[in-house]
Amino acid sequence: MILLLLVFLGGVLTILSPCILPVLPFVFARSEQRFLASGLPMLIGMAVTFSGIATLAAVGGAWAVRVNQYGRLLAMVLLAAFAATLLSRRLADWMARPFVALGNRLIPSGAGADGKAGWVPSLLLGAATGFLWAPCAGPILGLVLTGAAISGPNAHTTVLLFAYAAGAATSLAVAILAGGRVFAALKRFLGTGEWLRRTLGAAVLLAVAAIALGWDGSVLTRLSLAGTNRLEQSLIEAIKPDAAAAGGTNSTAMTNPMAMTNSMSGGQAMMMSGKPSEALPIEGEIPSLGGATSWLNSPALAAEELRGKVVMVDFWTYSCINCLRALPYVKAWYEKYKDHGLVVIGVHAPEFAFEKDPANVKRAVSELGVAYPVALDNNYAIWQGFNNQYWPAHYFIDATGHIRSHHFGEGNYEESEHTIRQLLTQAGYANLPAPGMESATAVTAAKAVGVQAPADEAHDQSPETYIGYGRAQNFRSPGGLAQDRLRTYAVPSSLGLNQWALAGTWSVDSEKAVLRQKPGDIVFRFYARDLHLVLGPGPNGTPSRFRVRLDGSAPGTNHGADTDANGDGVIKEQRLYQLIRQTAAVGEHVFSIEFLDADVQAYSFTFG
Repeated sequence: MILLLLVFLGGVLTILSPCILPVLPFVFARSEQRFLASGLPMLIGMAVTFSGIATLAAVGGAWAVRVNQYGRLLAMVLLAAFAATLLSRRLADWMARPFVALGNRLIPSGAGADGKAGWVPSLLLGAATGFLWAPCAGPILGLVLTGAAISGPNAHTTVLLFAYAAGAATSLAVAILAGGRVFAALKRFLGTGEWLRRTLGAAVLLAVAAIALGWDGSVLTRLSLAGTNRLEQSLIEAIKPDAAAAGGTNSTAMTNPMAMTNSMSGGQAMMMSGKPSEALPIEGEIPSLGGATSWLNSPALAAEELRGKVVMVDFWTYSCINCLRALPYVKAWYEKYKDHGLVVIGVHAPEFAFEKDPANVKRAVSELGVAYPVALDNNYAIWQGFNNQYWPAHYFIDATGHIRSHHFGEGNYEESEHTIRQLLTQAGYANLPAPGMESATAVTAAKAVGVQAPADEAHDQSPETYIGYGRAQNFRSPGGLAQDRLRTYAVPSSLGLNQWALAGTWSVDSEKAVLRQKPGDIVFRFYARDLHLVLGPGPNGTPSRFRVRLDGSAPGTNHGADTDANGDGVIKEQRLYQLIRQTAAVGEHVFSIEFLDADVQAYSFTFG
């Protein structure tokens, strides 16, 4: 119920987001009519269609994506026709005849005089708007959509999506009611409403054009990210996480379809236990660790045998940039406090299929220098036991087995270390390193390099971008993505910020793109200091060569940890590769990578 309320409030906040702008002309175009007969059915149609299509797109595979594409085309035609009726009253009368006739058949005689026959066209227009509405995927909607993709189809997912749409519809209903009064006042003041009608028609046409050009998913998304994301994150902090942590049991987690959500940047970090100086609350008991499929660096551990020790559980996955940037701090705490009562357990919960391979995880653990026990949580049993939703996520457990604090995302490292010290002291460990000594956090901040160095949040304006069609956004090669089949792609003449394209012959599945004939390219216009790409070699593991360009030239001193000054690099295993780290002034650039060998796998871009 708490999650449902959180999602509903997230929908309400969409009225503050520029991503709602393309929908507003359709909404205000009905504001002069009776709300119950026109505005309400339109909002119902919009909410039902959006929640249904979003559910299918999240869990239904390629066929659902194609259905949505065709539905959007049909919706744009319908809404363009609707705009034409606003521009021409004669055309409006002609097009309304079949709807009026249908309404007269469905509604008892005389009902049309009260405007109730308007339900039919209004519901149809609302359904069309639901096909076109593309709300910005902030923390709350990202939680729902990514959880749906992992958990698969279920009624709870659809209910959550409908709750989000209902929240948006509620705020739009207020806008309709307020807009109707404004338009009525303008009509009384100016003596005519014809120019208002035509203005709304022109606005609807502009909205359709903006959607057709993809501005709803690119330009407006960039405008929306900063303000509304902060509001949504405040809601998550205030409502959801404390309840999730308090649940802390297998039975509670198994009823929660939100098995997983996106990784969190430092700007999204959340400390859930109050200030370090405050007493730490009891948030639940440590769940079972028995669901791990295997263990590295240790025999299998049980929650019961950890009593008497302070335990830190770190949920991570080895291709997650946010996890990699937090990892040096976790390692530093382990080294500093392992002989003073602290047990660190890394729970590796995979995002991509290749991260379920124990050999891949074992290699990554060795290369990253992780010495503490790592539980492979391939079935997300431990993840669901903690009712977790983020990478990285840190849970702090006292010596009696109670969860006393948790932190989601990057950042707040000093507070986390203070929590560790506080729990160790409470457990009776009196031989801690002196408080006056330099903290492990400060030492780590100076030593973190490469992909593990802190992000440049002040200049990061590019979001995590998936290449597989299951979660792809802002793709701009002509013809769009061809799901699960070969297609030869081309890069358009220009790309907007955070838009990307393929060149060459690729096959794209729900989680990755695979180059089938060499050479092939990926191009991305981005704004950030660092650019990373999760890549893998061909199925036989043969190293694959690539060449990186920044604005058409070799990166020089702006090369990343996995490229040289000429932009050359080699893909040897499936992992995250740092391809660009700018040393000069950070700005907007066009990144391109040319793959010189076939069968390369590309998964997702991240920035920092």
